[in-house]
Amino acid sequence: MAEVKEAISESQAEKSRWEAETLQKVLEKTAERKKSFEGVSLEPVERLYTAADTENLDEIGFPGEYPYKRGIHPTGYRGRLWTMRQFAGFSSPEKTNERFKYLMAQGQTGLSTAYDLPALMGLDADSPLSEGEVGKCGVAVSSFADFEVLFDGINLEDVTVSQTINAPAWIFLAFYVALAEKQGCDLRKISGTLQNDILKEYIAQKEWIYPIKPAMKLVIDTFEFCTKHVPKYNPISVSGYHIREAGATALQELAFTLRDGVEYVKYGIDRGLDVDEFVPRISFFFNAHNDFFEEIAKYRAARVVWAKTMKERFGAKNPRTMQLRFHTQTAGVSLTSQQPLNNIARVAIQALAGVLGGTQSLHTDAYDEALALPTDQAALIALRTQQIIAEETGVVNTVDPLGGSYYLESLTQKMVDGCFDYFDKIDGFGGMVEAVEAGFPQREIQESAYQYQKAVERKEQIIVSVNKYAMDIELHKTDILQIDETVREHQLERLHETKTTRDNGAVLNVLEKLKKGAQANENLMPTTIEAVKAYATVEEICTALRDVYGIYEEPAF
Repeated sequence: MAEVKEAISESQAEKSRWEAETLQKVLEKTAERKKSFEGVSLEPVERLYTAADTENLDEIGFPGEYPYKRGIHPTGYRGRLWTMRQFAGFSSPEKTNERFKYLMAQGQTGLSTAYDLPALMGLDADSPLSEGEVGKCGVAVSSFADFEVLFDGINLEDVTVSQTINAPAWIFLAFYVALAEKQGCDLRKISGTLQNDILKEYIAQKEWIYPIKPAMKLVIDTFEFCTKHVPKYNPISVSGYHIREAGATALQELAFTLRDGVEYVKYGIDRGLDVDEFVPRISFFFNAHNDFFEEIAKYRAARVVWAKTMKERFGAKNPRTMQLRFHTQTAGVSLTSQQPLNNIARVAIQALAGVLGGTQSLHTDAYDEALALPTDQAALIALRTQQIIAEETGVVNTVDPLGGSYYLESLTQKMVDGCFDYFDKIDGFGGMVEAVEAGFPQREIQESAYQYQKAVERKEQIIVSVNKYAMDIELHKTDILQIDETVREHQLERLHETKTTRDNGAVLNVLEKLKKGAQANENLMPTTIEAVKAYATVEEICTALRDVYGIYEEPAF
């Protein structure tokens, strides 16, 4: 320790000498471009980082060893590449099924399903509230009949599927289990991920159905069910992505996401689940924004914070409980409708940050997503971006190649310390549920979004083609994917057929059984699986529980 302090002291002295003898002479002749330099999170960045900036640094450590700063696998990507999981879902189940098969034929290694707004809100295609939204921002699914078409010809034992669904997530897990059973799959072999992160809905994305505590109960139902029956399936992907898209800083994304994860762990333990049995199936989902080094530091810090929290707060013994696994998606909010081809460069840089940060799976946005859902060509370029990083750049040849960088290690430690500071504030409310009810994370994000927008307007934060290098005419005309109202008509036809050919008496009986199970505080997964097999619709199931749980209305903060 004395040797380390001596080295740091020498580094500080050398930095002071450099500033006086070398830097000052240049500054006297030529001033720097700005008085201060800041990243996307508006945090100041020093001119130079040296060993002097590592005085309070945790040990860098080794990959595959606690606290996993340098990665959870000793071999990094030398053992296996990340899963290339392109987000897909639009129009009808038939169209999305075609897109799935197209992407798999191009080398995609995992499926990721986007559902439309009615599905996200627990509504059917024939609801008056669904008009104008069916199939527009994702694939339309109202019943098991739609789900069967969505995965037609795709064996669930042969592919991992991620489902982006939250408020009605337990229903979509029931769809998945029901389809796997219909295909004759072994439930103990199927794998995939359910987003199922209801806390971030109240914090950022605002697609909810029930009050917070009943909604949390449904999440833990999926934990319990998967632990017992589908052990390779991840029942939740705790999502910072939407928190960041709402305007959070990198630190806020990190802190609120991980503290959401802690809350789910606490609720699972309160249910009676073993921390070392269910927590290894909790995965995470982070944003990859434009500030290259800050993003890499965020991912490295996430592993450290999670490992220490599981070990020190919850007494975890299983190494897999302490190993944070995460998916990354490039930042949709960073894409511009102006000069959209520039987005290809943005996405490539963001994706590289995710890879250098050690992500387990990755989605790269298509360049046209600021305009519409991606075309086949744009989706293919996005996939090829990942393949170029994997096959041509050499960044996969060594583990954590930026580890030991003075700047990166300093940033990583700053993230770790800031994250634990936020944990203390949230614990002061009694937990994340209580902090959300008090509006704490919502206000923090709102303020950060406001400050960033002001910085853009002052041109302190540059967005190429928006507030600098703008053009009156576009260089290239971009063809976009158009989703018209014929999708709704098609979906209404199948929904009508489903409702007229099913056993409606059986549907009414199972919905009543579901209500009674909710009133008795039972795990609702088995009854929900029974309901979807009877072709009860998403909205019918959600409505049955609204009668028991009520609805959520966000208070004014």
